[in-house]
Amino acid sequence: MSTHAAADLPRQSTAAQAPSSDVGAIVRRATWHIMPLIMICYLFAFFDRINISFAKFQLQGDLGLSDTAYGLGASLFVVGYVLFEVPSNMFLYKVGARRWIARIMISWGLATAAMVFVTSEWQFYGLRFIIGAMEAGFAPGVLYYLTLWFPNSHRGRITSMLFLASAFAGLIGAPVSGMILGHLEGVMGIRGWHWLFMLGGLPCILLGLVVLRQLKDRIEDAHWLSPAEQQTLSAHVSSPARHERGHSLLSAIKTPGFLMLGLVYFLIQVASYGLNFWAPHLIRTAGTQNPTIIGLLTAVPYICGAIAMIVVGRLSDARGERRRFVIGLLALATIGFFAAGMFEKQTALLIAALGVMGAGVVASIPAFWALPPKLVTGAGAAAGIALINTLGQLGGIVSPVMVGRIRDVTGSTTPALYAIGGMTILCMLLLMFAMPASLREKE
Repeated sequence: MSTHAAADLPRQSTAAQAPSSDVGAIVRRATWHIMPLIMICYLFAFFDRINISFAKFQLQGDLGLSDTAYGLGASLFVVGYVLFEVPSNMFLYKVGARRWIARIMISWGLATAAMVFVTSEWQFYGLRFIIGAMEAGFAPGVLYYLTLWFPNSHRGRITSMLFLASAFAGLIGAPVSGMILGHLEGVMGIRGWHWLFMLGGLPCILLGLVVLRQLKDRIEDAHWLSPAEQQTLSAHVSSPARHERGHSLLSAIKTPGFLMLGLVYFLIQVASYGLNFWAPHLIRTAGTQNPTIIGLLTAVPYICGAIAMIVVGRLSDARGERRRFVIGLLALATIGFFAAGMFEKQTALLIAALGVMGAGVVASIPAFWALPPKLVTGAGAAAGIALINTLGQLGGIVSPVMVGRIRDVTGSTTPALYAIGGMTILCMLLLMFAMPASLREKE
């Protein structure tokens, strides 16, 4: 008998003996101690990604940027993110999630706040790259951290809770951004878009210090669980020591279906960045000019996404089915993109289309992230999740530049919306016909 197998016998016995109600109570306690802080951090992370979409009109006017230049600057964030994503998560695995997530938050908070010093196009490009590099590894690092604390049977709900923060970033951030731009413009001699970046970046520094103090790297370090509860939770969590697969990045890459998941996530992110970076612009070009109203209307797709997240997270956990729910959500996203293109100049119908789009796009991301842990675990999970996220984030390079270029050439966003809708159809087909059997099985 191997050392790992022998070491796992007591833990497996504990797992077998512990009533499911006891496990559920322990998971709920872990959820209350971990998820509120994680969700607040993720909210600011997502807000710091989308705030450039609200700053777009003032920023373009001050710096003299074309739509293509704006799209390039938005994409350079992702370039920095992609280049440093996998190395960042390898460091996280070595030094511990708590320290590394705190470092990420503090550094990206400083870089985001530094946007107030940008006065030229090249400074805009350079700082957007730096912000992406500083944030690299945050999302996959948090996803990996959650695999250390929550069993597979609860992971759909937990992942939905995490990404619910992204929906709240749009839900809260959109109207708040509109109010900041509309009411803080010129206060203390500071431009509205400068206030937007300062108020998005500086709180991240404080949150990084809170993470350093409050989060724990291991279940065994959780003082709010008794030793028996720690052992029970550990026995139910898929621990790296209990798997023979996925112990390195190379083994993760060789796993059938792994790189296909990267392609699927790339296509999902093309759709996500299309929504995040261009929704305010679509609403404005449909005829709404007031920044506060634009912010309020931009919240609609995120409200729909939040509702879809909660519903799908519970249903997918209850049925043990992940892949089909992602396919269904992508079908909604497809309908939303084509409808938004058809009703580009009709505000009411456009908002309805954005709502359908948001339900599909926003909710598909947490639904997708329940798939990779079925393929890779351990150190392979830390690096593998980062690599899938990296491949996906390339969509954040393609989408803003593509949409911006199409707008500059055609004068309309509609062809770009149709192109993204075509990509979501391709994504659905890959999930239907190109996935390995292990991803088709129910849990």
